[in-house]
Amino acid sequence: MSRSYFHLHLVSDSTGETLINVGRAAAVQYEGISAIEHVYPLVRSGAQLERVISEIKAAPGLVLYTLVGHDLIERLEEACRETGSPTLNVLQPVHALLRSYLGATSTERPGAQHMLNAEYFKRIDAMNFTLAHDDGNLPDDLDEADVVLVGVSRTSKTPTSIYLANRGLKTANLPLVPSMPLPPSFDRVRKALIVGLIASPERIVQIRQNRLLSLKADDNSSYVDRESVADEIAASRRLCAKYRWPTIDVTRRSIEETAAAILDLYREHRLKFIAT
Repeated sequence: MSRSYFHLHLVSDSTGETLINVGRAAAVQYEGISAIEHVYPLVRSGAQLERVISEIKAAPGLVLYTLVGHDLIERLEEACRETGSPTLNVLQPVHALLRSYLGATSTERPGAQHMLNAEYFKRIDAMNFTLAHDDGNLPDDLDEADVVLVGVSRTSKTPTSIYLANRGLKTANLPLVPSMPLPPSFDRVRKALIVGLIASPERIVQIRQNRLLSLKADDNSSYVDRESVADEIAASRRLCAKYRWPTIDVTRRSIEETAAAILDLYREHRLKFIAT
Protein backbone atom coordinates (compact mmCIF):
# COMPACT_ATOMS: atom_id res chain seq x y z
CA MET A 1 0.00 0.00 0.00
CA SER A 2 1.73 3.18 -1.22
CA ARG A 3 -0.38 5.79 0.57
CA SER A 4 0.20 6.61 4.24
CA TYR A 5 -3.41 7.24 5.19
CA PHE A 6 -6.92 6.01 4.49
CA HIS A 7 -10.44 7.20 5.25
CA LEU A 8 -12.22 5.21 7.95
CA HIS A 9 -15.97 5.82 8.16
CA LEU A 10 -17.64 4.72 11.41
CA VAL A 11 -21.44 4.67 11.18
CA SER A 12 -23.49 3.94 14.29
CA ASP A 13 -27.09 4.18 15.44
CA SER A 14 -25.74 4.73 18.97
CA THR A 15 -22.82 6.72 20.37
CA GLY A 16 -20.20 5.13 18.12
CA GLU A 17 -17.92 4.19 21.03
CA THR A 18 -17.82 0.52 20.04
CA LEU A 19 -16.80 1.35 16.48
CA ILE A 20 -14.19 3.88 17.55
CA ASN A 21 -12.54 1.38 19.90
CA VAL A 22 -12.62 -1.45 17.35
CA GLY A 23 -11.41 0.74 14.50
CA ARG A 24 -8.52 2.21 16.47
CA ALA A 25 -7.48 -1.12 17.96
CA ALA A 26 -7.19 -2.59 14.46
CA ALA A 27 -5.74 0.43 12.63
CA VAL A 28 -2.92 0.94 15.13
CA GLN A 29 -1.46 -2.43 14.13
CA TYR A 30 -0.40 -1.02 10.73
CA GLU A 31 2.74 1.08 11.14
CA GLY A 32 3.19 4.06 8.89
CA ILE A 33 -0.49 4.14 7.92
CA SER A 34 -2.91 6.56 9.58
CA ALA A 35 -6.68 6.37 9.64
CA ILE A 36 -8.59 9.58 8.99
CA GLU A 37 -11.68 8.96 11.09
CA HIS A 38 -15.15 10.07 10.10
CA VAL A 39 -17.54 9.29 12.95
CA TYR A 40 -21.30 9.38 12.45
CA PRO A 41 -23.21 8.66 15.69
CA LEU A 42 -26.98 8.34 16.21
CA VAL A 43 -27.78 7.52 12.57
CA ARG A 44 -31.39 6.31 12.87
CA SER A 45 -33.27 7.72 9.88
CA GLY A 46 -33.01 7.60 6.12
CA ALA A 47 -32.30 11.32 5.92
CA GLN A 48 -29.43 11.03 8.40
CA LEU A 49 -27.99 8.09 6.49
CA GLU A 50 -28.10 9.97 3.18
CA ARG A 51 -25.93 12.71 4.67
CA VAL A 52 -23.46 10.03 5.75
CA ILE A 53 -23.47 8.47 2.29
CA SER A 54 -22.71 11.85 0.69
CA GLU A 55 -19.60 12.13 2.87
CA ILE A 56 -18.52 8.56 2.05
CA LYS A 57 -18.86 9.37 -1.66
CA ALA A 58 -16.72 12.49 -1.17
CA ALA A 59 -13.98 10.48 0.57
CA PRO A 60 -14.28 6.75 -0.20
CA GLY A 61 -12.59 4.37 2.18
CA LEU A 62 -13.30 1.60 4.66
CA VAL A 63 -16.75 1.63 6.27
CA LEU A 64 -17.47 -0.01 9.61
CA TYR A 65 -20.99 0.16 10.99
CA THR A 66 -23.27 -0.91 13.80
CA LEU A 67 -26.83 -0.49 12.55
CA VAL A 68 -29.79 -2.70 13.42
CA GLY A 69 -32.39 -1.44 10.93
CA HIS A 70 -32.44 -3.67 7.83
CA ASP A 71 -33.47 -0.82 5.51
CA LEU A 72 -30.58 1.35 6.70
CA ILE A 73 -28.13 -1.53 6.34
CA GLU A 74 -29.23 -2.35 2.80
CA ARG A 75 -29.06 1.30 1.72
CA LEU A 76 -25.60 1.81 3.24
CA GLU A 77 -24.17 -1.35 1.68
CA GLU A 78 -25.67 -0.48 -1.71
CA ALA A 79 -24.08 2.98 -1.61
CA CYS A 80 -20.72 1.53 -0.53
CA ARG A 81 -20.74 -0.94 -3.43
CA GLU A 82 -21.26 2.00 -5.78
CA THR A 83 -18.27 3.85 -4.37
CA GLY A 84 -16.07 0.77 -4.03
CA SER A 85 -15.85 1.19 -0.25
CA PRO A 86 -15.52 -2.13 1.62
CA THR A 87 -18.04 -2.46 4.46
CA LEU A 88 -18.32 -4.54 7.62
CA ASN A 89 -21.15 -4.88 10.11
CA VAL A 90 -18.93 -5.12 13.19
CA LEU A 91 -21.51 -6.74 15.48
CA GLN A 92 -22.96 -9.17 12.93
CA PRO A 93 -20.49 -12.04 13.61
CA VAL A 94 -21.13 -11.69 17.34
CA HIS A 95 -24.91 -11.69 16.84
CA ALA A 96 -24.64 -14.74 14.59
CA LEU A 97 -22.66 -16.62 17.23
CA LEU A 98 -25.11 -15.62 19.99
CA ARG A 99 -28.13 -16.67 17.92
CA SER A 100 -26.54 -20.04 17.23
CA TYR A 101 -25.55 -20.60 20.86
CA LEU A 102 -28.68 -19.25 22.54
CA GLY A 103 -31.20 -20.39 19.97
CA ALA A 104 -32.89 -16.99 20.19
CA THR A 105 -33.27 -13.91 18.03
CA SER A 106 -32.12 -10.45 19.04
CA THR A 107 -34.36 -7.42 19.47
CA GLU A 108 -33.54 -4.49 17.21
CA ARG A 109 -33.00 -1.69 19.72
CA PRO A 110 -30.52 1.02 18.70
CA GLY A 111 -28.31 2.02 21.63
CA ALA A 112 -29.70 -0.71 23.90
CA GLN A 113 -26.40 -0.85 25.80
CA HIS A 114 -26.94 2.76 26.91
CA MET A 115 -30.36 2.27 28.52
CA LEU A 116 -30.91 4.08 31.85
CA ASN A 117 -30.73 0.95 33.98
CA ALA A 118 -29.25 0.24 37.41
CA GLU A 119 -25.78 -0.26 35.93
CA TYR A 120 -25.93 3.18 34.30
CA PHE A 121 -26.84 4.93 37.54
CA LYS A 122 -24.12 2.96 39.33
CA ARG A 123 -21.57 4.48 36.96
CA ILE A 124 -22.97 7.98 37.55
CA ASP A 125 -22.77 7.45 41.32
CA ALA A 126 -19.19 6.19 40.96
CA MET A 127 -18.22 9.21 38.88
CA ASN A 128 -19.67 11.65 41.41
CA PHE A 129 -17.81 9.91 44.23
CA THR A 130 -14.55 9.83 42.30
CA LEU A 131 -14.61 13.51 41.38
CA ALA A 132 -15.36 14.44 45.00
CA HIS A 133 -12.45 12.31 46.27
CA ASP A 134 -9.80 13.40 43.79
CA ASP A 135 -6.29 14.38 44.95
CA GLY A 136 -6.80 13.51 48.62
CA ASN A 137 -10.12 15.32 49.12
CA LEU A 138 -12.60 13.99 51.71
CA PRO A 139 -10.21 11.38 53.19
CA ASP A 140 -12.47 10.54 56.14
CA ASP A 141 -14.76 8.24 54.14
CA LEU A 142 -12.16 6.34 52.11
CA ASP A 143 -13.66 2.98 53.05
CA GLU A 144 -16.76 3.88 51.06
CA ALA A 145 -14.57 3.61 47.96
CA ASP A 146 -14.12 0.45 45.95
CA VAL A 147 -10.54 1.40 45.06
CA VAL A 148 -8.06 3.87 46.54
CA LEU A 149 -5.04 4.83 44.42
CA VAL A 150 -1.88 6.20 46.03
CA GLY A 151 1.32 7.42 44.41
CA VAL A 152 3.68 10.33 44.03
CA SER A 153 2.69 13.28 41.89
CA ARG A 154 2.27 12.56 38.15
CA THR A 155 1.60 8.82 38.30
CA SER A 156 -1.72 9.21 36.44
CA LYS A 157 -3.88 8.74 39.53
CA THR A 158 -6.68 11.10 38.44
CA PRO A 159 -7.21 9.86 34.86
CA THR A 160 -7.02 6.26 36.04
CA SER A 161 -9.58 7.02 38.75
CA ILE A 162 -11.97 8.54 36.23
CA TYR A 163 -11.57 5.57 33.89
CA LEU A 164 -12.38 3.18 36.74
CA ALA A 165 -15.38 5.30 37.72
CA ASN A 166 -16.69 4.92 34.19
CA ARG A 167 -16.50 1.17 34.79
CA GLY A 168 -18.63 1.59 37.90
CA LEU A 169 -15.95 1.63 40.63
CA LYS A 170 -15.96 4.36 43.26
CA THR A 171 -12.33 5.45 43.20
CA ALA A 172 -10.46 7.82 45.49
CA ASN A 173 -6.86 8.89 44.98
CA LEU A 174 -4.27 10.34 47.31
CA PRO A 175 -0.88 11.90 46.46
CA LEU A 176 2.09 10.69 48.46
CA VAL A 177 4.00 13.79 49.50
CA PRO A 178 7.47 13.62 51.12
CA SER A 179 7.36 13.91 54.94
CA MET A 180 3.57 14.15 54.94
CA PRO A 181 1.87 11.28 56.86
CA LEU A 182 -1.11 9.37 55.59
CA PRO A 183 -4.53 10.55 56.80
CA PRO A 184 -5.66 8.67 59.95
CA SER A 185 -8.62 7.30 57.97
CA PHE A 186 -6.26 4.85 56.22
CA ASP A 187 -6.19 2.81 59.41
CA ARG A 188 -9.94 2.28 59.09
CA VAL A 189 -9.94 1.11 55.46
CA ARG A 190 -11.13 -2.48 55.27
CA LYS A 191 -13.43 -2.83 52.26
CA ALA A 192 -11.57 -0.75 49.68
CA LEU A 193 -8.66 -2.05 47.63
CA ILE A 194 -5.60 0.19 48.00
CA VAL A 195 -3.19 0.16 45.04
CA GLY A 196 0.11 1.98 44.73
CA LEU A 197 1.04 3.49 41.34
CA ILE A 198 4.75 3.87 40.67
CA ALA A 199 6.93 4.87 37.72
CA SER A 200 10.57 5.32 36.85
CA PRO A 201 12.23 8.55 38.07
CA GLU A 202 13.03 9.51 34.47
CA ARG A 203 9.39 9.26 33.47
CA ILE A 204 8.15 11.24 36.46
CA VAL A 205 10.76 13.98 35.91
CA GLN A 206 9.80 14.25 32.24
CA ILE A 207 6.09 14.62 33.01
CA ARG A 208 6.72 17.10 35.81
CA GLN A 209 8.98 19.22 33.62
CA ASN A 210 6.28 19.35 30.94
CA ARG A 211 3.77 20.29 33.62
CA LEU A 212 5.92 23.16 34.89
CA LEU A 213 6.57 24.30 31.33
CA SER A 214 2.84 24.50 30.64
CA LEU A 215 2.43 26.56 33.81
CA LYS A 216 5.48 28.70 32.96
CA ALA A 217 6.84 27.91 36.42
CA ASP A 218 10.41 27.65 37.70
CA ASP A 219 11.82 24.11 37.40
CA ASN A 220 14.80 24.61 39.73
CA SER A 221 13.31 22.64 42.58
CA SER A 222 13.29 19.18 44.12
CA TYR A 223 10.01 18.60 42.28
CA VAL A 224 11.97 17.83 39.10
CA ASP A 225 15.33 16.84 40.62
CA ARG A 226 16.01 13.25 39.60
CA GLU A 227 17.60 12.24 42.90
CA SER A 228 14.75 13.73 44.91
CA VAL A 229 12.18 12.08 42.68
CA ALA A 230 13.97 8.74 43.04
CA ASP A 231 13.79 9.15 46.83
CA GLU A 232 10.04 9.87 46.58
CA ILE A 233 9.43 6.74 44.55
CA ALA A 234 11.57 4.61 46.87
CA ALA A 235 9.60 5.91 49.85
CA SER A 236 6.32 5.08 48.11
CA ARG A 237 7.55 1.55 47.42
CA ARG A 238 8.49 1.10 51.08
CA LEU A 239 5.10 2.38 52.19
CA CYS A 240 3.25 -0.04 49.90
CA ALA A 241 5.45 -2.91 51.04
CA LYS A 242 4.82 -2.01 54.69
CA TYR A 243 1.04 -2.24 54.27
CA ARG A 244 1.21 -5.02 51.67
CA TRP A 245 -0.57 -2.91 49.07
CA PRO A 246 -0.16 -4.17 45.50
CA THR A 247 1.75 -1.86 43.18
CA ILE A 248 1.56 -1.24 39.45
CA ASP A 249 4.40 0.28 37.43
CA VAL A 250 2.75 2.78 35.06
CA THR A 251 5.98 3.83 33.30
CA ARG A 252 5.03 2.20 30.01
CA ARG A 253 1.35 1.51 30.60
CA SER A 254 -1.57 3.36 29.10
CA ILE A 255 -4.44 4.42 31.36
CA GLU A 256 -6.52 1.57 29.94
CA GLU A 257 -3.83 -1.01 30.69
CA THR A 258 -3.36 0.27 34.22
CA ALA A 259 -7.12 0.19 34.81
CA ALA A 260 -7.35 -3.37 33.46
CA ALA A 261 -4.68 -4.50 35.91
CA ILE A 262 -6.53 -2.78 38.77
CA LEU A 263 -9.81 -4.42 37.77
CA ASP A 264 -8.12 -7.83 37.97
CA LEU A 265 -6.78 -6.99 41.43
CA TYR A 266 -10.21 -5.73 42.49
CA ARG A 267 -11.93 -8.95 41.47
CA GLU A 268 -9.47 -10.94 43.57
CA HIS A 269 -9.85 -8.49 46.45
CA ARG A 270 -13.66 -8.77 46.39
CA LEU A 271 -13.50 -12.56 46.47
CA LYS A 272 -11.22 -12.46 49.51
CA PHE A 273 -13.35 -9.80 51.19
CA ILE A 274 -16.56 -11.80 50.67
CA ALA A 275 -14.87 -14.98 51.92
CA THR A 276 -13.95 -13.29 55.21
